Amino acid sequence: MKGVDTIARIRREFFTRGRAIKDIVRDLHVSRNTVRKVIRSGATAFAYEREVQPLPKLGPWRDDLDRMLSTNAGKSSRERLTLIRIYEALRGLGYEGGYDAVRRYAKTWKRERASVTAQAFVPLTFAPGEAYQFDWSHEIVLIGGTTVTVKVAHVRLCHSRMLFVRAYPRESQEMVFDAHDRAFAFFRGTCQRGIYDNMKTAVETIFVGRERAYNRRFLQMCSHYLVDPVACTPASGWEKGQVENQVGLVRERFFTPRVRVKSYEELNALLLDQVIAYAKAHPHPEERERTVWERFEAEQAALVPYAGRFDGFHAITASVSTTCLVRFDNNRYSVMASAIGRPVEVRAYAERVEIRQDGLVVAEHERAFGRDQTVFDPWHYVPVLARKPGALRNGAPFKDWVLPPALDRVRRKLAGSAGGDRQMVEILTAVLGDGLPAVEAACAEALREGVHSADIVLNILARQREPTAPVTILTPESLRLRHEPVADCARYDSLRSPP
Repeated sequence: MKGVDTIARIRREFFTRGRAIKDIVRDLHVSRNTVRKVIRSGATAFAYEREVQPLPKLGPWRDDLDRMLSTNAGKSSRERLTLIRIYEALRGLGYEGGYDAVRRYAKTWKRERASVTAQAFVPLTFAPGEAYQFDWSHEIVLIGGTTVTVKVAHVRLCHSRMLFVRAYPRESQEMVFDAHDRAFAFFRGTCQRGIYDNMKTAVETIFVGRERAYNRRFLQMCSHYLVDPVACTPASGWEKGQVENQVGLVRERFFTPRVRVKSYEELNALLLDQVIAYAKAHPHPEERERTVWERFEAEQAALVPYAGRFDGFHAITASVSTTCLVRFDNNRYSVMASAIGRPVEVRAYAERVEIRQDGLVVAEHERAFGRDQTVFDPWHYVPVLARKPGALRNGAPFKDWVLPPALDRVRRKLAGSAGGDRQMVEILTAVLGDGLPAVEAACAEALREGVHSADIVLNILARQREPTAPVTILTPESLRLRHEPVADCARYDSLRSPP
């Protein structure tokens, strides 16, 4: 087909200069049909498209090739065959043509199939306080000089587009509870619906359609905050597209370049500051004249009021070893010596571990997220020291034990004396009954007097205790004295006189 320059010359010669078709044919060396087509169509360019693609050798094998391509497209990417392998399989059936014909046909087949299966989406709109979306992402940061992959919880209000993010070491259920509580406390309310993917911490079983069997504790959390949970269709991220887009936005703006912090507390404080700054600086996608923060402040009136913190923990039953230790999540935590011999309930929160027995708290520790770590509370072992005072020197729980200043000075003075360990154990045992502030004050008073023995410290404690209130006796009216007794010692002299 002729190029656009030739078509332009034909149009100028005919329409501007008024030349005849035979003269244009003679001068430009083109056919009459070409000149007539340019003049009659009014087009400035032509492209040749073959209406029917001849397949002299591949034609009889089209059905077999279509079947191979369709089967191959339905497999996972790891199991899919290359076009060379498909070509070889077709040759095995009797095809005698070349590979280029198969490659061109496969390219056309893929293009036509993509046009049929192309997905279109409908833009969604949400009323104020109607719904929020929740999701997780994995980000890489430097915490204390160590490269760590943190799990970031994302919450987004669908109407105002207000976002909330918080980093955790895990994606476990107690982290989900904590993320919701902190997000709702930040928003000062929640929405009527929560949109989730089918995360294992929330959904136990996926049925046909929208029906789900939710986790019991997750349903308790939703009931506490008055939220109706809605799970997306599996592998359909567009159903919670706002929070999916938020993941990319947060990764680009908050975690690039790589963040360097000292602790999770510093990281989460930094993320909260960046969330607020972003919301105040960027316009709302639907109302460009207002910022995300302004839309969020307007939406707060429509939110469900914040119901307070949900007691979000993950509970398991564990046994107590003879060394007063409970194993949980690949780490060990100490408990009170009185808990030995009976099972305990370990309640794991996002940042702490609480251990209960018969409804009473027998230990509470900051949660450790490493492996094979032992977290001691030395006060749990003080009752054991009454029987084994020598363990005070080399016991693992008492290594690097930080005591109050006066109590620590008494300990150092007693360490060099005979029976000092036993005396120190007596003072420490008094803490269990009188409290640490009272024992610390008694030690300070003893040191001011230049003494430090356990007897003196315990004596000071006994004097500091409030005396018990006297018992009030109600005297019946019949036993009351009608004449008050008079103190008269002269009556005794009358006893000495002879009768």
